[in-house]
Amino acid sequence: MPTKTNDYKRAYIWQLPVRIFHWVNAWAITGLVATGFIIANPPGIISSKEATEQFWFGYVREIHFICAYLLVAVMILRVYFAFKGNKYANWRVFLPFKKEGFKRMWHVIKYDIFLQNEETNNSPTGAVGHNSVAAASYLVMFFMGLVMIATGFAMYAPTSTWFLPKMFGWVVNLLGGDFNVRTIHHITTWAFILFAIVHVYLVFFHDWLEGLGETSAMVSGYKFVRTERVRKDEIANDVKEVVINTGNQEENKKI
Repeated sequence: MPTKTNDYKRAYIWQLPVRIFHWVNAWAITGLVATGFIIANPPGIISSKEATEQFWFGYVREIHFICAYLLVAVMILRVYFAFKGNKYANWRVFLPFKKEGFKRMWHVIKYDIFLQNEETNNSPTGAVGHNSVAAASYLVMFFMGLVMIATGFAMYAPTSTWFLPKMFGWVVNLLGGDFNVRTIHHITTWAFILFAIVHVYLVFFHDWLEGLGETSAMVSGYKFVRTERVRKDEIANDVKEVVINTGNQEENKKI
C-alpha cells in the first residue's frame, strides 16, 4: 500500500519582536516565581556577620522587581505589536470565541488527549499560527499577568518611592486587605506554573506528533504548514515550498 505524502510550506510565522517578547516573558516569569517563593518563605541563614553587612534578601527582592518591570514592559509592547504585527500576532487570533472557533477548540482538546486524530474532520490541528486552544489560553494568561502586576505592585506600594507601584495602592482596599492580596498573588503564581508545564508539554507533543517545527519556531520564526492550510496569495513572499514524506520522514526540497 503506497505511503501518503503531504505537501508542506515552510512559512515565516513568528516575527522577531514576537519571539523576543516570548523569551523575555518566559525568563521574567521564571525569575518572578523563583524569587517569589523565597520572598514568601525566606530561609533562615545563620551568619556571624552583622545584619547591616548582609544584603542577600535585598538582592532577591531586587531581582523580583526587575523581573516584574520586564513583565510589564513586555506586556505593553506585546499589546502594541498585536496591532502592528503580522496576522499571526494580531489581537484577533486571541479571540476564537465563535461557533467555528469553539469547534476547532474542541477538536484540538480531543486531539491532545488522544480521542481524535488529525484527519477526523475538516478542522486539523496543524494551525498556521496559534491553534484555537493556545490562542484562548494566551488570552487567559494575559489577564493572569494583569492580576499578578496589580497584586504585586499593591504589596510593593507602601515601601516604594516610585509612582508606578503607588498607582496600585487601591487594590488592597478593593480586595479586602493585604492577606487577600497575597493569597491571590500566590494562587496566580501556581496558575502560571501549571500553565508553563502544560504549555511546554503540548509544544513538544505537537512537534513530536506532527513534525512541523513547533519547538524551533519560536527561535527561527519558521514552521512547516500544510499547503491546504495556507493560501498562496497571503504569504507568498514568506514561503519556501518543501515536500515532506510522512512515511519515512525524508524531506525533498524543491529547488
